[in-house]
Amino acid sequence: MHFAEISISVRSLVEYVFSSGSLEPGFRSGAAMAEGTRIHQHIQKQYKESDRKEVYLKTELRHEGLLFIIDGRCDGLLTGEDGVVTVEEIKSTGELLEPDFAGKEVHWAQALMYAYIICLDRELTDIRVKLTYVRRGGKAQQSLYRNVTLAELSVFAAETVAGYAPYAELQARHAEKRDSSIRTLAFPFPAYRSGQRHFAAAVYKSVAEGVNLFAQAPTGIGKTMSTLFPALKTLGEGKAGGLFYLTAKTVNRLAAQEAIGMLLSQGLQLHAVTLTAKDKACFREEGLCSKESCRYREGYYDRINGAVLDILEHETLMTQEVIARYSRKHEVCPFEFSLDTAYACDAVICDYNYIYDPRISLKRLPEERKRRTVLLVDEAHNLVDRGRSMYSAELTKAPFLALQRQYKGVNKALSAAAKAVNAFFIALRKTCSEDGEGQWSTYPEELPGLLEAFTLEAEAELLSPAVLVPAYGEDEGEGLLDTFFAVQNMLRTFKTYDERYITYAEIRRGDVYLKLFNLDPSHLLQQMAKNFRSQIFFSATLTPLSYYRDMTGAGEEDYSLTVPSPFHKEQWEVSVLPVSTRYREREASLRPLCDALKGMTGRKGNYLVFFPSYAYLQSVYELFTEKYPEVPTLVQSTGMSEPEREGFLASFRPDNPQTLLGFAVLGGIFSEGVDLPGDRLNGVMVVGVGLPQVGLERNLLRSYFQSAGKNGFDYAYVYPGMCKVLQAGGRLIRSESDNGVIILADDRFLQQPYRQLLPDEWQDYLLIT
Repeated sequence: MHFAEISISVRSLVEYVFSSGSLEPGFRSGAAMAEGTRIHQHIQKQYKESDRKEVYLKTELRHEGLLFIIDGRCDGLLTGEDGVVTVEEIKSTGELLEPDFAGKEVHWAQALMYAYIICLDRELTDIRVKLTYVRRGGKAQQSLYRNVTLAELSVFAAETVAGYAPYAELQARHAEKRDSSIRTLAFPFPAYRSGQRHFAAAVYKSVAEGVNLFAQAPTGIGKTMSTLFPALKTLGEGKAGGLFYLTAKTVNRLAAQEAIGMLLSQGLQLHAVTLTAKDKACFREEGLCSKESCRYREGYYDRINGAVLDILEHETLMTQEVIARYSRKHEVCPFEFSLDTAYACDAVICDYNYIYDPRISLKRLPEERKRRTVLLVDEAHNLVDRGRSMYSAELTKAPFLALQRQYKGVNKALSAAAKAVNAFFIALRKTCSEDGEGQWSTYPEELPGLLEAFTLEAEAELLSPAVLVPAYGEDEGEGLLDTFFAVQNMLRTFKTYDERYITYAEIRRGDVYLKLFNLDPSHLLQQMAKNFRSQIFFSATLTPLSYYRDMTGAGEEDYSLTVPSPFHKEQWEVSVLPVSTRYREREASLRPLCDALKGMTGRKGNYLVFFPSYAYLQSVYELFTEKYPEVPTLVQSTGMSEPEREGFLASFRPDNPQTLLGFAVLGGIFSEGVDLPGDRLNGVMVVGVGLPQVGLERNLLRSYFQSAGKNGFDYAYVYPGMCKVLQAGGRLIRSESDNGVIILADDRFLQQPYRQLLPDEWQDYLLIT
C-alpha cells in the first residue's frame, strides 16, 4: 500500500490539533523572548551530568493512507537516581502562576508527544512528563507532573495524528491533482514574445539547480508570466515545493493574481493566496486590536481549522475579498486567517516584508519547506532601499518624556523605565556637535539594558492596563503601543548591528533623534533568504547589474541575464532638452520646460511629465497653466487615496477627445508598476536625473561605499536616481504596437555616467534647442 508522506514537527502537529481559545495580543517583546531563552538555559544549567538538553527526536506513524514523519527537540531528558526517565518541556509566561494552574492542553500535548517518541526509542513501558512554567520578570516557577504508560501514549499519538488527518488528506489529494494539472499546462499565450522564452528557460534552469537569478527584462516582455509559468513547472515536476511572488506595490500583486487566474482558467489546480496588510484586512473601524473589542479574535483557535479546511476545499485563488468572505462566515480574524491559509498554499502573493523583514516574516514556515520554496522577487530594484529600511531602527526622546509623565501616578515602574530612557536622550544631546549632529561606529552600550527594562514594563502594562491613565495629548508624541514597537525594533536591530551599520543622532525641532542606520543590506537580505531553494530577482531596471547583485548579496554561482527589448528603436522618439534642473538653477528651467511640454502636447494624445519633487512640479504647473491654459491637466497630490489614484489613471483613456497632460512625481505611485498601453499614453517627459535629495543619510552611504573601494557617489546617488528615470520612461512602450515620445529634460543625460545607463533604444536621440 502506498502511503502519502506527511513531514511535520511535533510543535506544528500539536498546535494544529490542540490550540484553542482566543488570539493573544501580538506584542510580545524581543526582551521577553530573549528572557524566555535565558529561562530555558537557566533551568537546563541545573541538569545533572547524566541529563540531556535539546534532544532531537524523530518517529514515523501510520494513519490509514498517510505516513506521518514527526520530529522535534525536547527541552530536557532527565534520568533520576531511581532510573525513572523524565521528559521536560519548559515554557516562559507573562501571566501570574496561580496555585491551581493545571497547564495548557497544547503544552501538555507537546510534552506527551516527545514522551511517546522517547518510549519507542528506549523501549520504555512508562515515563514521567514534567511541564515547567517560569514567569518572566521574576523567579516564580511551577512544575507539573504526569506519569504515563506507553499504552496511554500510543493512544494519545494515534488520536493526535487522526485529528490532523483530514487536513493532511485534503493536502495529499490536492497535491496529486495539482502536479497532474501542471504537467499538462501549456503556456497561456499563442506565442512567446521575443526574448520571453529565453527568460522563462533561465528561470526554470535556476530553480532546477537551486541557484539565484538576476534578470533585467524590459517592460512589456511579460515578466510576471515569464517567471510564474516556469516556476510552476518545477513545482509539478517535484523540483520545488511552492513559491512566493514578492512585490513592493499593490499593483504588482494584482498582476500576479491575474496571471494565476489566467492559468487556473486553463486547467491549473493550485492553492494561491494574496496577503493583505493588517490595517487593510481588518474589519475593525476603530479601537485597539484586542479579543475584548473584536469577536473575530475571541475563540479564534476554536474555529480556525474548520475555516482553513473550508476555504481550501472550495477555493483556488484566495484574494482579499475571498479571505474576507470566509472570515465573516467562520468569524475569524481575516489577517491571521490569511497567514494560516498561506502556510497551506502552493503559491503566496505578498509584500517583500513577509520574507525579508524579521519583524513580519512568516516565522512558522518549516525549514524543510523553505528548502523547496522559490522566491520570485518582482521589481527587485526596490529591494535595496526597502532592505535598508527593514534593517534600520530609530527612536526619539519625546515619547519617553510623555510616557514618564503619563504613568507617573498609575504605574511607577513603567514611568521610571521611561524616565531612564529619557535621561539617556538628555545625555545624548550633550554629546552632539554644535550643529546638532553626532555619528558613531557602534551603538551606545548602555541603551539595550534601558530598552529591555522599558519593554518588560510596557508589555505588562499593555497586557493589564492601569485603570486610570491620564488622557494622552496629541502634541506629546507616540502612545505606549507605538513606542513599544519602535523599541522592540531597535532591540532586534542591536542583534544584527555590525560594520555595515552606523549610528547617528540629530537634534530636530528640539527633539533628539537616534538611528541605527543600515548602510549595506546585502548580508541581511541574504541571511533572511538563505534557506530558500532559489531567488529570482527581476526588473526592467537592474542597471547596472553589478550594483544590484552587490546590494542584494549575490553569490558567485548565481546567474545573471539581460533580456534584449522585444521592441524596435523606431517605436521611441527620444529627445534631450539640455537644461539644468540642479536645485540652484531650477528657476531658470521653468520656462524652457513649459515650452517643451507645450511642444510635446502639440500632437493630440495623453502625456505624463515626472518631476523630482512636489515643489518643482508645482512651480512648473503654475507657470504652464498660466501660459497655456488651453491644455487640460491633471496633478498628482500628496497622500492620494486609492479611489483618487484610480481616478487619475482612468482619465488616460485611449479615446480622449482632447489632449491630457498629467503632472506626477518621479519615483512616486504613477512612475512604476503602472500600465497605460496603446493610446492611453503617447508621451513622457522626465525632468532631472532622479538623484535623491542631498542629505545626511545619502552622504553617509557615499562615504561608506567610497571607503569600501566603490564609487560612493554612484552607489548613493546615481544608480538609485537613474532607476527612477528608467522606470518612468518605461511607462510608455508596453507592446509591439505602441509608439510614443520621450523627452529627457536635463543636460546631464548627455554626460557619463548617466548616458551609459540609458537603454540602447533611447541612445539615438535628438537635441531640443
